Formats: sequence, structure tokens, C-alpha cells
Amino acid sequence: MKPAPFDYLAATSISDVTEALAASGGDGKIIAGGQSLMPMINFRLVKPTILIDINGIDGLDRIEKRGDRIRIGATVRHYMTATDSLIQQHIPVLHDAMHHVAHLTVRNRGTFCGSICHADPAAEMPMMVLLLNGIITACSVRGERLISAADFFVSSLVSTLEPDEFVTSVEIDTLPQNTGWGFHEFSKRHGDFALACAATTMRIEDGAARDVRFAMMGVGETPLRLSQIEAMIDGQAVADALLDEVSAALKDILQPNTDLHASADYRRHLAAALARRALRDSWRRANIRKGETDE
Repeated sequence: MKPAPFDYLAATSISDVTEALAASGGDGKIIAGGQSLMPMINFRLVKPTILIDINGIDGLDRIEKRGDRIRIGATVRHYMTATDSLIQQHIPVLHDAMHHVAHLTVRNRGTFCGSICHADPAAEMPMMVLLLNGIITACSVRGERLISAADFFVSSLVSTLEPDEFVTSVEIDTLPQNTGWGFHEFSKRHGDFALACAATTMRIEDGAARDVRFAMMGVGETPLRLSQIEAMIDGQAVADALLDEVSAALKDILQPNTDLHASADYRRHLAAALARRALRDSWRRANIRKGETDE
């Protein structure tokens, strides 16, 4: 299909964008990578009156370390995130996750922030920004608004972003050097959206897991940060008995949908298996890293 007619603006400043969005009356759309937006426009699932291209705005294509946080600009491509030395050194769990994002052609053009804004519950980046205590910076003619990742995702493909706002950057935590991590995803083919995925980080202190983070995707209407599971693990050694408890708890907590790809029961079973693998990897790596930092 062909898209409905729309105007096009090649913005060169943030004010260009915010003014155009305000003037559009809620019918403007931002394009950076366009890997999700353009198919939706072509199928007329969305019909913007104006498409605002932000690729010409200086400074939005940077990954920067700011204290114990990393800032990722709105036009940073998935490929840039996957190959960035700051990400690899300070957030290895995100570095691992990037290898599961779509396919090479999509990674070359699609953007980290665009994936957050699209809010697909089976996409890696929304889950990762939850896991890493992300803060989303949104701009409008009213100024900047900071939105925590915990408050950003409402339901499938729906966020708290207002129609006249656009995201300029996302900030996420770096991880202490002695942090272990685990990331396990299952999809029918590499690069497809996940049927389920688990990601976790932890440190080891006095033989027990500390600062545990645990998130999942593909098993709900939004990505999930599961504080119940984090509390079960924190202060414990990750062993088979604890993993059995976590698996049983997940089957009670998760309420996934049945769809063309998998039943709800299958997704629950898959989620429990992936959680076990991710937690084992995180515990193993935390032990290795603790040994390295103790030397």
C-alpha cells in the first residue's frame, strides 16, 4: 500500500521539532530510523499530517558517560549501541542484548530511543531500559520532561509520551565492575521478536546475591521489572532450590497472552526456563568478577 499524503520537515534544531509537533495538533510523527514507523504508515495504520525528520539535529547521535550513567541520544543506531566501547565496558548485559535485536539491516538504521518510544513488549530495548533504571527525556514547547522507565510503558505500543513531545535521549545505569549479568531470549528465528526473555544482574557479597535486578519481556502487555523475584533472590545464594522457587513464583506471577506464536502456558514454561539460565549466568559471572576485583 501507499501512505496517505503528508508534509515533511527536515528539522535542524529541537525547537524546529517541538514547534512543528505543537502546530500539528497531535498528528505529527517523528522519524529517526523509521523501521517500525514506515511500515505502519505504508499500511495506513497511522496517518501523520507531517513527518518530522530529526536526523539533521546536531548532538543527538552520541553515546556519552555522565558519572555513573550513560546517555544515549535519539539518533543513535542499534549498531552504534552494539559496538560502542562504553556500553561494552560498563553495561555488558546491554551489549549482550544488542545481538538479539532484529537483523543487520534493521540494526544499521533503527534507533535505541525509537525502540523505547515504540514500546513493543516483545522488544529488547524497552526491557533493558527498565532493568537499568532508565530516565527518558521528552521535549515539547513546554520544555523538558523527565520520565522514569517504570512510568513510561502503559500497554502494548502505548507510552506516557504526549502527542506534542519527542524523546531526545535516554539515560541508563552503568554497572559496578563486580556485577554479574545474564540474558536469555527465545524466538522462532534469530532476530524475530521474542516469545519470552529474561535479563538479570547481581553482585555477590558474603556469599549471597545483592543488588539484584530482574526483568522479562514477551510475557505481558509491557516489559516487566519483577520486584517480587528480586526480593526472593536478594540475600540468597543462587542454587537449584532457589531456582525452583523462582520458577514456581513466575508461573503464578506472569499472565501472558495466547496468540498465533505460543499459548500462555507455553510462555510461562519458557519464561521459567529462561529465568533459570539467566540467573545461573549472572551468579557465575558475579563470582568470577568478584574474584577479579578481590585480587
